[in-house]
Amino acid sequence: MKELPALSENQLEIMDVVWKRGEATLGDIWGELSQDRPVAKNTIQTLLSRLVDKGWLTTRSEGKIFHYSATRMRESTLANVVQKLVDTAFKGSTEGLVMALLDGREISKVEADRIRGMIERAERGEA
Repeated sequence: MKELPALSENQLEIMDVVWKRGEATLGDIWGELSQDRPVAKNTIQTLLSRLVDKGWLTTRSEGKIFHYSATRMRESTLANVVQKLVDTAFKGSTEGLVMALLDGREISKVEADRIRGMIERAERGEA
């Protein structure tokens, strides 16, 4: 599968809505994103067109309404984004990424236990 162009922050936000819903219309996406901040429908439409052009989304139409679906799974996309971040910003160091994430932040006991469990599974080769 060929690598697609990088996603901007706004495009990733739209992809999150599509991934969550499985399929979404312009109205669905605009309705969800406009709950957090004012956003113009035509801005969302422009971003959707770019996502289709880049290969991130496919469309199907029902009359005048377009339904958008992702061409890539959320998990694999985010794994690739994180891997690129680790490779470029941390020179391949997973430890560097984790240290940056935890530096100056408080985490709950539940989060710490989950992180500890992930590390233990990785050490056993189960990750």
